[in-house]
Amino acid sequence: MLETKKVLFIGAGSMAEAIAAGMVTQDKLPASNITMTNKQNDERRIELMKKYKVGALPYHEAKIDEADVILLAMKPKDAESALLELAPHVNSNQIIMSVLAGISTSYMEELLPEGQPVIRVMPNTSSTIGESITAITGGNSVSMEHIELAKALFSAIGRVKVIDEEQMDVFTGIAGSGPAYIYYILEHIEKTAVAEGLDEDMAREIAAQTIFGASKMVLDTNADPETLRKRVTSPNGTTAAGLDALRENHAGQAFSEAILSAKKRSAEIRKEFEKVSV
Repeated sequence: MLETKKVLFIGAGSMAEAIAAGMVTQDKLPASNITMTNKQNDERRIELMKKYKVGALPYHEAKIDEADVILLAMKPKDAESALLELAPHVNSNQIIMSVLAGISTSYMEELLPEGQPVIRVMPNTSSTIGESITAITGGNSVSMEHIELAKALFSAIGRVKVIDEEQMDVFTGIAGSGPAYIYYILEHIEKTAVAEGLDEDMAREIAAQTIFGASKMVLDTNADPETLRKRVTSPNGTTAAGLDALRENHAGQAFSEAILSAKKRSAEIRKEFEKVSV
């Protein structure tokens, strides 16, 4: 299905690079089927061309009509102008995919021709190492074939989940903002470990591997976290003592509040953006 598809990237930032690199290195697409384009920074575009052997063209030379997928990866503030510029040149046989935060499918549909298939895609920062969890949601004119194509393409950078658009804000609160929560935990574990006499590099590796291993256990076994937690917690043992401290300091509530606060802010940003831009 993918071998014949041609993808045009509009934008050449770090997220665009992560996605294009994944598609090439995971053999989802031949490098010759990918073209990178942007309006500025010719050096960046050429850098990606040399690094991944993909095509690269200045924006005004991009062959929009030849692309099966047009992937919007510029800054969200430039979305309106990009969509308006694309509108006269796209057709219903092409799919517009957007990785732009705050840009809803309905917003894209308002600026594009009626019946244009649009898919909103939200990877997270772990896409740069091929370990993203990516959410996708389709607009009104998207078919299951379109969704399957998006899933196949974005599986190049990690796991993919199809969700309803109204779930995008909570997805942002968990997966979009979540890496920072984990870094925050690692930061404090590392500082405590160093204060207790461990070498900084060793402390970092121990903390990161512990979180990675525990997470992999959940994914590989599909066991629920509560079951796994109870399985490794002996009465009156060291783990029980540590968990008691977390409960006493309301750690669980703090993480719930973090997710809900990020979700709320995601909704606010989306509404603010669309109010200004439409």
